[in-house]
Amino acid sequence: MTKANLVETVAKEADMTKKDAEQLVEIIFESIIGSLNKGEKIELRGFGSFRIRERDARKGRNPKTGEAVDIPAKRVAYFKPGKELKETINKSQK
Repeated sequence: MTKANLVETVAKEADMTKKDAEQLVEIIFESIIGSLNKGEKIELRGFGSFRIRERDARKGRNPKTGEAVDIPAKRVAYFKPGKELKETINKSQK
């Protein structure tokens, strides 16, 4: 699903214009990103949680040349699906 598909689905389900649905989706994304930037954990019951994980600096290797490369420390977003989401996904495969 793309962002455009999400906007379309929200507009249809909530009986609103695509423009209003797009603003709503943008507000939600900006809220999630803003909270993650502050180092806050986001927990959506029944869906999952988002958090930031710190990755330490490390040595890597350029696969083309084999040369050692320094990879700097960084923060990455991490999503952990909730129990209900996992169960729903596994039910649909049967």
